[in-house]
Amino acid sequence: MSEHIAFTMSGLCGVGGLIGFAKTRSIPSLIAGVGVGALYALSANRIRTGGEYGYEMAAATSAVLLGSSAPRFVKGPVPKALTVTSVLALAYYGKKVYDFRQ
Repeated sequence: MSEHIAFTMSGLCGVGGLIGFAKTRSIPSLIAGVGVGALYALSANRIRTGGEYGYEMAAATSAVLLGSSAPRFVKGPVPKALTVTSVLALAYYGKKVYDFRQ
């Protein structure tokens, strides 16, 4: 069940990177979106199969996404949505990591 959030974030980031590239021909948007999406997909797969560090990877990926989107928060709806979803995912996976460590 916990992997669903990471799979959803993977899809959103991947599609977002493709849309950013299609609209503005921005190679950085494409690389960042697909790269972050791939990290979320890898962490979701590790969570689903019981592999090591799946939750930690999802939390770290959320932190990276938050760090890249938060400075652009006021520039429009896409950075706002990325910031909010990354905060929610980081809170969820951070809590999971914390619970496992206790």
